Amino acid sequence: MSHNETNIYTDNTPQLSGLAQIVETADQIDPELFTKFDVKRGLRDLNGKGVLTGLTNISTINATKEVNGERVPADGELYYRGINVKEIVHGTASKTKYGFEEAAYLLLFGKLPNKDELQGFTELLGFYRSLPTGFVRDIIMKAPSRDMMNTLSRSVLTLYSYDDHADDVSMPNVLRQSLQMISLFPLLAIYGYQAYNHYHEGKSLFIHPPKAELSTAEHILYLLRPDSKYTELEARLLDICLILHMEHGGGNNSSFTTHVVSSSMTDTYSVIAAAIGSLKGPRHGGANIKVIHMFEQMEKELKDWSDEEEVKEYLKKLLHKEAFDKAGLIYGVGHAIYSKSDPRAVLLKEYTVQLAEEKGMEKELALYEAVERLAPEVISAERKMYKGVSINVDFYSGFVYKMLELPEELFTPMFAIARIVGWSAHRMEELANNSKIIRPAYMAVSDYKDYIPMEDR
Repeated sequence: MSHNETNIYTDNTPQLSGLAQIVETADQIDPELFTKFDVKRGLRDLNGKGVLTGLTNISTINATKEVNGERVPADGELYYRGINVKEIVHGTASKTKYGFEEAAYLLLFGKLPNKDELQGFTELLGFYRSLPTGFVRDIIMKAPSRDMMNTLSRSVLTLYSYDDHADDVSMPNVLRQSLQMISLFPLLAIYGYQAYNHYHEGKSLFIHPPKAELSTAEHILYLLRPDSKYTELEARLLDICLILHMEHGGGNNSSFTTHVVSSSMTDTYSVIAAAIGSLKGPRHGGANIKVIHMFEQMEKELKDWSDEEEVKEYLKKLLHKEAFDKAGLIYGVGHAIYSKSDPRAVLLKEYTVQLAEEKGMEKELALYEAVERLAPEVISAERKMYKGVSINVDFYSGFVYKMLELPEELFTPMFAIARIVGWSAHRMEELANNSKIIRPAYMAVSDYKDYIPMEDR
């Protein structure tokens, strides 16, 4: 193929394949060197515990307890500003439609809001729930992407151009930018999806105008559905999903990215775009889609969903790379920190049962519960284990989104809509502590060589 016949934006040519092989050869590092120099790959030790790289007041993750002077696995606990997330969810569920807003206030300002503070905060978020004039037409509708996270990132970076104080990193300005993005993320994600659905899938285009008086969860369902209708239970469960995905420590990949990029003193839009890029990665934010696809394949292949022995055999096939995507994984099971239980998964399941009953999906729920119960047993029997294993928050979140009729293209953006709160809190914490630029060490292990003149190569 000549260069004239090549789509330079798409095609990988034989020439590029050859050059890529050279790159792969040149970049290989002997795995034994990582052990020799005690490199904590992924900034984690053999047991999966993260290397201490910073301190935070924003959230706390507990997955162990002390017994006879030793740390042993325990039921996982997650705290937002010192308050157990279980108490937050139970305290807001069915008592207020503004659970997301209350938790966001807590994470951003370090305390629970009183009635007047919460009202003022929700009104402020509603006030910011408006895109610049022409933004939907000129930015979102032009060249719509097949990937909603890329669309979201592009929109965030473009908002820089509409901000007269985009590079100001003073706390009042960064707070304003953060609140605006918390308000705008649902619009950016859902309008981006509507553009994709119309221009790439040929579906009808509808763009509902924002409504300041709705809660964030209500607003998402209102924007997404053609008739804008939703039940109270649907909005409540989505609200809980958002709370549980809002924050998870400073060491997760996207929050750590937020700290790293913020430490360079760059603008808020660049920081959040970097965090979005991190979350987009399948190792971070895309697992719930894999869970859904895995269960869809399982449902097709199992003759009897209630036969636990048949379910066990299928799980073994997954681990042996004989089923689904042949990756050797049971998606939604296992976590880098939690071994005995993920508190987010426990809470989400508690409310998922209610929605499954409302939607008539008890049979599907029963299969999920069977896998939840059997997977740890199968993994323990088939794999060398350094710690226990249990389901994580991704296990049920995809099922919830499916019951809420959210399109798969929005699964990871929903994560971002929630996590923008945590990113914002971590960015402001990094700036408030006037930290140095984050610059870890890399050891060079290449050999020294002489420069060879062109005629001698």
